Amino acid sequence: MPGALVQSALCEGNCKHDFLWRTTWDLPERGHIGIFNRSYYEEVLWCGCILRARGASWCRPLLITKDIWKERFEDIHRLSGTLARNGTVIRKFFLHLSKKEQKQRFLARLDEPEKHWKFSEADIHERKYWDDYQQAYEEMICHTASKHAPWYVVPADNKWFTHLVVAAAIVETLEELDLSYPKVDAAKLKENPGCPQTAREK
Repeated sequence: MPGALVQSALCEGNCKHDFLWRTTWDLPERGHIGIFNRSYYEEVLWCGCILRARGASWCRPLLITKDIWKERFEDIHRLSGTLARNGTVIRKFFLHLSKKEQKQRFLARLDEPEKHWKFSEADIHERKYWDDYQQAYEEMICHTASKHAPWYVVPADNKWFTHLVVAAAIVETLEELDLSYPKVDAAKLKENPGCPQTAREK
């Protein structure tokens, strides 16, 4: 059973918990599909850029060591490994938007009334840290990609192409699971010979 989880942006309240908390709390149970549009990767990216470019963070000072990002990447690796060993299939998608296309989409939020709700001055402000974000993206992907939790870096300037690539990766993953409907063995049918006919009649 599929389900999409839309989490809010990072806030100060998130720091009352460990950085993995808000995602692990909502992991799907067995037999379900969960889709996260935000996760602990956002904190690695966003807080990482803040520390690099602005020297500030919501993280408690005692937690900010010279090895904080190495430690967090290791934590992510361990979590994904634990999930994989327990039967969870993980696929991660990074939708790579060019700086030019990002600007066009921001302007569309101003020019088109139906998109006004998407506009945020904070997004405009963050554009000046573009290079810091690119560095953070590269480091995150390089340090958290693995066989059991691969990253798919998808060009995102053209939405139709983005949707096609993501859908193809999901279909491929589902096919690899070799899923099938439960089968009723001969012994069960013999115990209840009238069940198939009764079900049709109802």
